[in-house]
Amino acid sequence: MHYYEVAPNQIVRAGSDVFTYASGTPLALGTVVQIEVGTKQFTGIILGEVSEPAYATKPITSVVIDTPLPQSLIATAKWMAEYYATPLAVVLQTILPRGLTKKRRSTPEKHDHPTRNRTKNVLTLDQTNALEAIRSMSPGTALLHGVTGSGKTQVYLEAAKEALATGSSVIVLVPEIALTSQLVADFQHDIEDIMLVHSAQTEAERHRTWQEALTSSQPRVVIGPRSALFTPLAHVGLIIIDECHEPSFKQEQAPRYSALRVASTRIHHAGGKLIMGSATPLIADYYLAQATGRPIISMPKPAVASATPPTITAVDMTKRQNFDRHYFLSDTLLHSIETTLTDGHQILLFHNRRGSASTTLCTNCGWSAGCERCFVPLTLHADSHVLICHICGNRHQVPTMCPECRYTDIVHKGIGTKLIESEVRKLFPEAVVARFDGDTTSDDTVNQRYQELYDGRIQILIGTQVLAKGLDLPHLRAVGVIQADAGLSMPDYSSSERTFQLLAQVIGRVGRSTHATGVVVQSYQPNSPVIHDALAQDYQTFSQRTLALRRSTHYPPFCFLLKLTCVYKTEATAIRNSKLLADTLRQTDLEIEVLGPTPAFYERVRDTYRWQLVIKSQSRQELLKVLAHLPPKNWQYELDPLSLL
Repeated sequence: MHYYEVAPNQIVRAGSDVFTYASGTPLALGTVVQIEVGTKQFTGIILGEVSEPAYATKPITSVVIDTPLPQSLIATAKWMAEYYATPLAVVLQTILPRGLTKKRRSTPEKHDHPTRNRTKNVLTLDQTNALEAIRSMSPGTALLHGVTGSGKTQVYLEAAKEALATGSSVIVLVPEIALTSQLVADFQHDIEDIMLVHSAQTEAERHRTWQEALTSSQPRVVIGPRSALFTPLAHVGLIIIDECHEPSFKQEQAPRYSALRVASTRIHHAGGKLIMGSATPLIADYYLAQATGRPIISMPKPAVASATPPTITAVDMTKRQNFDRHYFLSDTLLHSIETTLTDGHQILLFHNRRGSASTTLCTNCGWSAGCERCFVPLTLHADSHVLICHICGNRHQVPTMCPECRYTDIVHKGIGTKLIESEVRKLFPEAVVARFDGDTTSDDTVNQRYQELYDGRIQILIGTQVLAKGLDLPHLRAVGVIQADAGLSMPDYSSSERTFQLLAQVIGRVGRSTHATGVVVQSYQPNSPVIHDALAQDYQTFSQRTLALRRSTHYPPFCFLLKLTCVYKTEATAIRNSKLLADTLRQTDLEIEVLGPTPAFYERVRDTYRWQLVIKSQSRQELLKVLAHLPPKNWQYELDPLSLL
């Protein structure tokens, strides 16, 4: 009889991650099995073999899949549980696909990928130097800092081909499902049978891809968002993270991991290389790469040597004479749209707010429509004529009169992508217009309509940050930013960095070829240093100024952060318990700085009140010790938060 420690994918008992089971036949470590816990059947992973215990053990019910998981993936799962102070069962729920024990019919996989013109693929000097740097680097992490349009994708492709030639598999992570189509179109000319992994697939599709990757005897390329990182390929020699600055690489639910940190750990256990690419890498990552001597591979020039930089025009939104023809589309922007359409090209209009209007109010008494559950303003969605809470999703009818003073003059203020779409359709009724944001249906996403975008059949693109992430559209000639400073007012230490990234990235959608292109940037703060640096694409100046500010205010990368949030039904209870924990932590001998308690940015969410503490420390281990003082109920925690909102 053989005895094994098995980690179930559901929490059985607090503080216990593994349990001992018996098997009449020897089983490999990493084998996925089915075990009985009480009267229920759980899926689990064999983590180790042990001697016969002194107590009775249950037998392993069955083997789910004969092929064991790669040891690098198992080691990564153990590290995640420890590093993020999360039960191993929760980590396994992230790593293992749902429905592993279901019996499924074999169905053919669809291969209907978009196409791109890849005839011009002669490497530039920067690309050649970048590839040589990747070849010569020792196993570990490198930061690929290339300006927008420098040809980072071609470097990824060549590096992937070389890894495949040596028998190693490749994982390519993108920040959004929307970018998978473009990357597949780039890769498929040189690499056959690319595997896609993302949440838009059905459970059966994800299960089939997962099992195919686990049992594959050949090196493979997997493309997808952060979940693709856990694809069970046997020999991963290269992981590529494109647009590595994007916050979507941080998981918002438990285990709240950073795909960048997890990828670094997985590639360490696999003995391979991790390439993190971006034109605007996270300031903390760039600083740490310099401090630790990790390679920083620079690509400072566009891939097209004769590329014409875009003409950038800043429009001051405080000067109403700039808006004679429309109240939020400046005369300069309207002229740019008209000229671009006349020439038969595309224009992109960017605004990082969805909906039609962010505020609905009474002009007589000042009443404002708000969510009774979350205490935030309701957003008007004019296309469906409904008010929606963007936190809890509650929907309300649009009032025809004020519920307090009965006055009938109700106005809607603020700008959202739906309002922009509506106004643009009125102004340019002959143009083909498409909106891409969080309200877009599954059939109208960038991923689904990528071929139309690439071919130029969609003339005016309107959307939020999804359009600022790495899109390369040959027919795009103009970009309009409706309000560049919209995110600067957010009360968060990272708001200026996020504003810089979004603006620099969206400007970088043009200026990639010899064609003349233009960018019109509307802003209430056109002289802001953040806006100025973004318009100049000056990453170094921005990062140096921001690092100096963070050093003086003691924020990452000069400390580690822990965000603690208490959630209670009443405000008084939330305040009392947050103050109690703050006092307790300040009386410990831990080397920490306690900020707060303060109301969370969204103080009330779904009928609950939220107050938070922010803990700073020079040692991450000290933050892990803080969690021992956390009450078992009503508290949530996040290590290494990208934002304190």
